[in-house]
Amino acid sequence: MKLKKQVTVCGGAVFCVAVFSLYLMLDRVQHDPARRQNGGGNFPRSQISVLQNRIEQLEQLLEENHQIISHIKDSVLELTDTGAVSPSGQLPFRSANGSWVLPFDGRPTFLSVKPQDCQFAQGRRGQTDLQMLDIYSLLKFDNVDGGVWKQGFEITYEPGAWDNDPLQVFVVPHSHNDPGWIKTFDKYYTDQTQHIFNNMLVKLTEDPRRKFIWSEISFFAKWWESADMHKQEAMRKLILGGQLEIVTGGWVMTDEANVHYFAMIDQLIEGHQWLEKNVGVTPQSGWAVDPFGHSATMAYLLNRANLTSMLIQRVHYSIKKHFASSHSLEFMWRQSWDQESGTDIFCHMMPFYSYDVPHTCGPDPKICCQFDFKRLPGGRVNCPWKVPPRAVVEANVAERAHLLLDQYRKKSKLFRSKVVLIPLGDDFRYDKALEWDQQYLNYQRLFDYMNSHSEMHVQAQFGTLTDYFTAVYKANGVPQGVRPPEYPVLSGDFFAYADREDHYWSGYYTSRPFYKSMDRVLESHLRGAEILFSLAVAHARHAGMEGRYPTSDYTLLTYARRTVALFQHHDAITGTAKENVVIDYGNRLLRSLQGLKRVIINAAHFLVMKNKDVYRFYQTEPFLETDDKRATQDSLPQRTLIELDQSGPRYLVLFNPVEQDRLCVVTVLVNSVRVRVLTEDGQTLPVQLSAQWSSLTDALIYYASFMVRLPALGLAVFHLYDSADTPMTLRSETLLRLSGQGQTAHAVDPLPLRFQTADPQLFYISTQSLTLGFSGTTGLLESIHRKDDPQEVKVQIQFVTYGTRSSKDKSGAYLFLPDGKAKPYSQKEPPVVRVVEGPLFSEVVAMYEHFQQTIRIHNVPGVDGLSLDVTTMVDIRDQSNKELAMLSDLWLQHVPQYCNVSTDAAPAPLPEAPPASQLLPHAQPGLHPGQPSPPHPALCPGPGRHQPRER
Repeated sequence: MKLKKQVTVCGGAVFCVAVFSLYLMLDRVQHDPARRQNGGGNFPRSQISVLQNRIEQLEQLLEENHQIISHIKDSVLELTDTGAVSPSGQLPFRSANGSWVLPFDGRPTFLSVKPQDCQFAQGRRGQTDLQMLDIYSLLKFDNVDGGVWKQGFEITYEPGAWDNDPLQVFVVPHSHNDPGWIKTFDKYYTDQTQHIFNNMLVKLTEDPRRKFIWSEISFFAKWWESADMHKQEAMRKLILGGQLEIVTGGWVMTDEANVHYFAMIDQLIEGHQWLEKNVGVTPQSGWAVDPFGHSATMAYLLNRANLTSMLIQRVHYSIKKHFASSHSLEFMWRQSWDQESGTDIFCHMMPFYSYDVPHTCGPDPKICCQFDFKRLPGGRVNCPWKVPPRAVVEANVAERAHLLLDQYRKKSKLFRSKVVLIPLGDDFRYDKALEWDQQYLNYQRLFDYMNSHSEMHVQAQFGTLTDYFTAVYKANGVPQGVRPPEYPVLSGDFFAYADREDHYWSGYYTSRPFYKSMDRVLESHLRGAEILFSLAVAHARHAGMEGRYPTSDYTLLTYARRTVALFQHHDAITGTAKENVVIDYGNRLLRSLQGLKRVIINAAHFLVMKNKDVYRFYQTEPFLETDDKRATQDSLPQRTLIELDQSGPRYLVLFNPVEQDRLCVVTVLVNSVRVRVLTEDGQTLPVQLSAQWSSLTDALIYYASFMVRLPALGLAVFHLYDSADTPMTLRSETLLRLSGQGQTAHAVDPLPLRFQTADPQLFYISTQSLTLGFSGTTGLLESIHRKDDPQEVKVQIQFVTYGTRSSKDKSGAYLFLPDGKAKPYSQKEPPVVRVVEGPLFSEVVAMYEHFQQTIRIHNVPGVDGLSLDVTTMVDIRDQSNKELAMLSDLWLQHVPQYCNVSTDAAPAPLPEAPPASQLLPHAQPGLHPGQPSPPHPALCPGPGRHQPRER
């Protein structure tokens, strides 16, 4: 075949040269001046006529030659089409059972299935004293009245218990500042937080015995940027001197349920790097008083960040009671997969209802509230128990000190050491100078009295969180971070959280899902932008072009990192903030997304240029265009249409942000069914054409899908042509299953479209690896069958609805309080079901009134070919106090077991990278960093087990 091409092309070239040489020779004869002089005058008219005829003949021959050359060119293109189909030289074809078979080159692919993938998950679990799954199965989760400690029990003690070993009391002042909740981040800072920092400088300096802790670096950095050098130096002195401790050191106090660990790490790094650069400190202790439940992942990350101790608060009240009764409120938190103790971190669990002052000094909130001196009579805040605080004076200091010490002693009896932690604060406390005086002066009088009366056997002082932990380690005779003798080891997590009765905080798992999704999109863009920017800057420096590359894009990266970090706040990604605050978060996310697209465009522009000397950066005219856009912060992304025409190719640039080659299916939106896709070296790729449906049954434009192999951390350019059909253009087959009640559809010529009246019979879609069965009635998935396994997985998917209670307490952003058991979702008309089949992917779309579910399978090797892509678009805006849920039951009978995904963190040195990004042509080429990819469950050998029903 190759020799035939060469002979054809060379023959055409020789013919062209011969004809053109003859033409030049005749032209020379016609215009030669010497021949005219030797002829003695005018050239004979007869010879002129002959020459004209010969010229006309030559012109005709040249025209015929042009046609021959065009034919040769077309022939070569056709030969290329049939000779460069795929690395194996074969076209996709249908097997005997009707499924499409795609030839592959056999090279290993990213996310290929290997037996060792699940050895880690199948390994022996570490031995611990407390395993949360076992504890959950033991508890009754009742709500017995415990007396003054409503959710606990009566605490007693022997008066002489501290005679030989005095009680050490550390009162830790704090202020919990939400970076957005009722007010926006900026509004909170302006109204309250900046005043806390300004007062802190003055009031802590007045007395070196005063201590304070701070957590949220987002606020601290904002104050620091506006402070002058003298204030910065004074604040640095307080921190380095130990009066002010930065706890955890994250950009925010992150949520621990909805977040991806990539973002958890990112916000921690952002805070820690800021502290190291500006203050020169590294946090030692973690402080998490407000996240709605606690994950073992956070404990693992704090351990890896070299923190030695941590504190948690929001844990189910029944678990707190159980741990308090067994003196297990302090423990070493270990990952369940850890066979040794390398992941251990010392953890303190606060025992009572809340982190406010009434619930931190001891078990009786009525008494503790009397020692929250911001609530002194005449202020805006009072005690709900109707007994107000009293200022401490000489006349009452003895009575006040003994009353408070009784609470300290009772609280200490819940722990194993004679060191007790007493947090002193609440939301946005200490924003007024008056409160600093009220709290510190009154408590110092109490401390002075207690410490001067040895018969009380107590040493009380202000302290930081690390001061407390250091005293606990010292009391137990162990170094910082080492397990004290007899302290239990725990594995597991603390979800779901309930603060009282049956008020389970699981509503926030799904509140405002649009912004949860947008967060994941921004994370993937950030990951891709950081990689591309780093590669581009490195290339620019190597080429001596750093001055011509827009390195100022780093500010866009920083803004985006801090936006991602800010949104991990436990009132942001959770969806529990007020509407105006959510809009503020949304605008920040959108601005960051737009900035990252610009970073990616600029980096990809520079990197795809083979000749860097001709590179020019234009601020107002980007070289590339992303493949989707968002008009507003609350709008769905709209894909960019690639408009193909006869003028020439459009260029598609794809970016692979992972460290391995990837074989994946790429889909773009085009305006024509005449699509040809070529690689950079001229190979034509198989393309599956399918319709983009503008409604349930109408389609106007098209999707072009093709499989590509992308280099690790690399860019690849593809050419898209509007050209005649080739064997490589493969059209999807679409079947519409209609109820027959007046429903119609319009075919998109020339894409085949068939119609069928829906019936109860199962129907199937298949790839080389999987066969899925669907209900003929509902269009929902009912079975999964792997081709290399004789058994199949039975599936039942059901959509249900929940109402909410008629009582005062209702489901909302935080809580899930349904009015009873779930009710099956129903609608008057049967669903429209669209079945699309093709060589690269097949899918089933079930369209209901309030949701549309798409289940797609890809005909590719590796885990991607063994995975289901399930997408559900929901619109329940016409419903009130209704929740829609999808329930799925799987019966696994002797099929490969899916590796469990637990809330325990696995030792992963790098966060998972997003999938390949697409770059689309603007006036020239363009781009898109893709959706984030959740971890794929690797299939592994072993006995199957029934998976629990999930909401």
